[in-house]
Amino acid sequence: MSQLKSARKGPSRADAVVVFLHGYGADGADLLGLADPLGPHLPGVAFHAPDAPERSVNNPFGFQWFPIPWLDGSTEAQAKESMERSIGLLNGWLDKVLADEGLTADRMVVVGFSQGTMMALHVLPRRDQAVAGIVGFSGRLLAPDLLAEAKVKPPVLLLHGDQDPMVPFQDMQLAGEALEAAGFTVYGHVMKGTGHGISPDGLSVALSFLKDRLGK
Repeated sequence: MSQLKSARKGPSRADAVVVFLHGYGADGADLLGLADPLGPHLPGVAFHAPDAPERSVNNPFGFQWFPIPWLDGSTEAQAKESMERSIGLLNGWLDKVLADEGLTADRMVVVGFSQGTMMALHVLPRRDQAVAGIVGFSGRLLAPDLLAEAKVKPPVLLLHGDQDPMVPFQDMQLAGEALEAAGFTVYGHVMKGTGHGISPDGLSVALSFLKDRLGK
């Protein structure tokens, strides 16, 4: 199985890791830039961001974790098959990051945006070891009816713009309620006046969560 391509920023020897999972049609570099404003407040933290394994149908310069039928004309079967492949690749990549950094899962926080949030909320609860936390910007919970499959329940911070034209703002509440009902600790922040993006106040709230979960 091929490996995900990724980039890293931060100290050569780190005591914690923040992973960024990008959205549909973007790439790892799109979120890795957040390491620049976050890094000075998170000493000792390395930042990693992979590219999703498939070229995006709608943006050939970007990548996708799985196709989106209503956006790109793919079938539900193709989307499911791609997601399963991405899950396997992402799990292998996360294992490699922890091994390379010499760290355990409780020293990692995963930050997703949009489709990256969907991947994080699906993959991380099904791993054997819990990460320190999950931050989900502008995403949704893909299979709330399958949360019984969760092996671990790391705390989750959900953030969403109330003017999001791509992923409905209501999906934040739906995800939060389902996760809480399944026993997860969930925090939320509404990015007021924000569309499908990350606002300064949202990034500030995420930073506070990262500092708390990583003991910074």
